[in-house]
Amino acid sequence: MPASLPQFAPDPVVMRTRAWADYALLDSGGGRKLERFGPHTVVRPEPQCVWAPADAAAWARADATFDPSASDEDEAGRWRFRREGEPGPFPLVWGGVRFKGRFTAFRHLGFFPEQAANWGWLDGAVRAMPRGAKVLNLFGYTGVASLVCAAAGAAVTHVDASKRAVGWARENAALSGMEALPTRWIVEDARKYVAREVKRGSRYHGIILDPPKYGRGPGGETWKLFEDLPGMLADCATLLEPDAGFLLLNGYAERLSGLSLGHAMAGALGGRGGRIDWGELALEEDRGGRAVGLSFFARWTR
Repeated sequence: MPASLPQFAPDPVVMRTRAWADYALLDSGGGRKLERFGPHTVVRPEPQCVWAPADAAAWARADATFDPSASDEDEAGRWRFRREGEPGPFPLVWGGVRFKGRFTAFRHLGFFPEQAANWGWLDGAVRAMPRGAKVLNLFGYTGVASLVCAAAGAAVTHVDASKRAVGWARENAALSGMEALPTRWIVEDARKYVAREVKRGSRYHGIILDPPKYGRGPGGETWKLFEDLPGMLADCATLLEPDAGFLLLNGYAERLSGLSLGHAMAGALGGRGGRIDWGELALEEDRGGRAVGLSFFARWTR
């Protein structure tokens, strides 16, 4: 094997997110999760939980339950609250980052808690780079990963097609006292932005790529993971500095695996050397033992 090819990890890695002060997976089973988000206990659907709950009585005391729509194609549905009235936004903290949780029209509350395993990894990776290293966060959503990188010393470019999500990310930056850190907040279709950056000759020391299975840009552009990911990875490889430190790819989709993401990444980064790790992100129950696998990742490091 040529020396320039990345070293491909032979075995998967399970990156587990365990409970912290403002989040815990309390129990799981029967196709659902019982979670604590700050002051609220929440029941959400999760088909991966094919076992029986450990503490059935605790579920009846949940503050909010999400009932999916009949089709559940886009994770739509409605929330039911134990007390009258929908709670407003509530503050959460992870490390040095403060952010708002909200009950959205979908099953999410403004962040994906299993990503905390990646946040911890990103914090260490950015701190190992020279201060001011440039990090690009594509499909950045409400910005927690961007703020983790900014707090660790990176100059961050945050891109998302949703004006509302970027506005929420800015609110999180203000809540964290990080408005003055070198962060650019951009509302744009990620593919268009990356293609333009390639033409400009821009370069980054680290890239986070966290695409949905399907999405729409602000101009009606469509994103389809299986069709569009190879081209996006190729462009991201072009944007990496010669001494870049990482490219982190997450994937939430059926018919996907960490192994397939890793091989796609290896094809895009064939001449860079380094190492590719791959596997899945999981939430571990607060009592320990059981864990729920929720997404897949591949990670190139220099």
